Amino acid sequence: MIARVFILLIVLILLPEWYIYMRYFSRRCKNDKVRKWLCWLPSILMVLYTIILSLERDFAPEDMSRLNIYLFLLGIWIIPKAVYSLCAVIGRICALLRHSKKNWGNLIGLVLALYVIFVVLYGSTIGLRRLEVKRVDLSFKDLPASFEGYRMVLFSDAHVGSMTGSLKKILERDIDSINAQQPDIILFAGDLQNMQPSELYPVQDILMKLKAKDGIYSVLGNHDYSDYINADPAIESANERELVNRQTRFGWTVLRNERQVIRRGKDDLVIAGEESGGLKRDTILYDKKKTMEGVKKNSFVIMMQHDPTVWRKDILPDSIPLTVSGHTHGGQYSFFGVRPTEYTYTEDCGLYQEGNSYLYVTKGIGALIPFRFAVSPEIVVITLHRK
Repeated sequence: MIARVFILLIVLILLPEWYIYMRYFSRRCKNDKVRKWLCWLPSILMVLYTIILSLERDFAPEDMSRLNIYLFLLGIWIIPKAVYSLCAVIGRICALLRHSKKNWGNLIGLVLALYVIFVVLYGSTIGLRRLEVKRVDLSFKDLPASFEGYRMVLFSDAHVGSMTGSLKKILERDIDSINAQQPDIILFAGDLQNMQPSELYPVQDILMKLKAKDGIYSVLGNHDYSDYINADPAIESANERELVNRQTRFGWTVLRNERQVIRRGKDDLVIAGEESGGLKRDTILYDKKKTMEGVKKNSFVIMMQHDPTVWRKDILPDSIPLTVSGHTHGGQYSFFGVRPTEYTYTEDCGLYQEGNSYLYVTKGIGALIPFRFAVSPEIVVITLHRK
């Protein structure tokens, strides 16, 4: 991760530091080498930290705490200085153009820098620990009568590799909250791990607690494959098999372009699950034809697909009644209701409808980077009704 933006990070660390030093400290430190070194020491240490993390072979270090500490320091120290410096420079240019001695950029930059610090502190503590139980009632003409009031709990993006230390209690609370809904069925929409299945071992006792009358069904998310580690292909394949086997031991049913039928007397409901579409590979793994093989035309189908972008281009044309997805985390940050993922996804968060088809994109309960600001983790209780 760090290696991909290494140059940008170095510039982000050093350029604002140079501006602030030249603007406020250069004269005071002119004849004091110790003071000069002390001014530059935090930035030098951050550069060294950046270099160390950039040498990681995988997308992120196995010990996520190293990356999380780095990003936290970046958020409360480096980025605020960059924001302040940028505003100050723009304000200085505007002042020169207006022939004014007043640089409003300094004040604006200070306010924005303090806002950034507040966002990072809140999002890394309180925001991360909130949980929203979202309740959604959906009505369908073709829902079999026996499934009136059928209750499903949807959750996604657990990223248990980031649920370490004190955050492990958050995962336990989330699982308890899911069970408290007394669901008929539980659907997990992918991204159980960050990079490899060993992350599941410390929390497997918690995940095994999930209970539902008709079982727990899951699909794989982009992080559940081996795209985020640099390893021998045999090891990558073994990791994927281990992740699936581990979920099976939990009592979960993993659907990989497969389907399962839930029966109530003469009525039935089909739970279908595709491979993830959120992968940067030459070969597309999701296969709707294979997933729906043997499913009758009049069957009521609930499709599970980690990546919501697949819905519009591949699932919606077949008028499948309900699709559930995750992947986006709802952007993890919202500024007065505006999320960054709104500009990269057509459907990024919440409920969407086209004709008689619905898509629900959940914000998930976790993330690779444990941070949430005004986008709370959520579990979703979906109750089905007949029109």
